[in-house]
Amino acid sequence: MATACARHILVKTQQQALDIKKQLDKGADFGSLAKKFSTCPSKKKGGDLGEFRRGQMVKTFDDVVFKKEVLKVHGPVKTKFGFHLIQTIYRN
Repeated sequence: MATACARHILVKTQQQALDIKKQLDKGADFGSLAKKFSTCPSKKKGGDLGEFRRGQMVKTFDDVVFKKEVLKVHGPVKTKFGFHLIQTIYRN
């Protein structure tokens, strides 16, 4: 079963996600921005969700983590929780 480790920043609006992504593109620290802006409890750990198996997250989120380029920040990705910026740390 495929596993992956990812971190994310979850916000309420697409515009806020785009604004944060611009900061990341300019070299801002992912963990610091997660602690500052994310609405997910994972923000305490800089957005780190730890390791999880395929199917444990909502499908839209899973698809990014298990199919898109590793270490690149993807998003905004919309789910029922809001808008995510997602970075897959590794997957196997």
